[in-house]
Amino acid sequence: MRIDLSPTSWGRVVVVTTAGTAFFIATAFFVDSFNFPSLSPQALRWAQLTDLFLPMILGGSFLSFLMWKLRQLAIAQKELSVIAATDSLTTVFNRGAFSMLVEAYLDQAHRHAVADTGALLIVDADHFKSINDRLGHDCGDQALKLIATTIKGQLHGADIVGRIGGEEFAVFLPGADAARSFLVAESIRRRIREAEFAPDGRRWPLSVSIGGIAFSGPTTYASMFQIADRHLYKAKSNGRDQVSFESFGPRSVHPGDVLRVVH
Repeated sequence: MRIDLSPTSWGRVVVVTTAGTAFFIATAFFVDSFNFPSLSPQALRWAQLTDLFLPMILGGSFLSFLMWKLRQLAIAQKELSVIAATDSLTTVFNRGAFSMLVEAYLDQAHRHAVADTGALLIVDADHFKSINDRLGHDCGDQALKLIATTIKGQLHGADIVGRIGGEEFAVFLPGADAARSFLVAESIRRRIREAEFAPDGRRWPLSVSIGGIAFSGPTTYASMFQIADRHLYKAKSNGRDQVSFESFGPRSVHPGDVLRVVH
């Protein structure tokens, strides 16, 4: 059985406290051992008990308190890091955290010469301004929460989603091929179209336009974002509520080859 020794675990508190207390006891016995030969049996027994229990009580109590406080600090720091990386409204990653995670994946894939494949999707709510103007910003916030929840419901494993703008989300699908990436994009679009959004008791239709790029081979977040954003604009200009998607890789004629565009 493996013990969790992470800074936020109780295992770390117990192990460090136990090991530290044992060290204190051993040190006390070692220092006092030079006096043992000159002690009477009763004094020797008393000295040994003192060397055992005094470090255990004082040192053990101090170490357990110290490690408990360090654990609380580690938990607080972890919570702060999560808050700093999370969009407060939709509880998905914010723009900075999302881009950092994608760049880290691409960098690790390049460094370790593993198959760097995947896809980037940009999801933008259609006619979102009309929701804010007609229903109010509170309803707009509800719509964004529903969109974010729906997107997360279509993702699996290491897939991540972030809010990168007012009504704009990004999805990264590490390791996904072009076919799966397109299916995820289309599933997101369809599920949001089918979502029940009725803040005033009357159903209000929601839809999104999605621009996507599937990659196979070395690339950068900036270049993928530029291509996906261009396809998002294409989806918007062609009537919205659709997916415009492209794939490129070592076998492609050039990075601009279009895999499939839905109208």
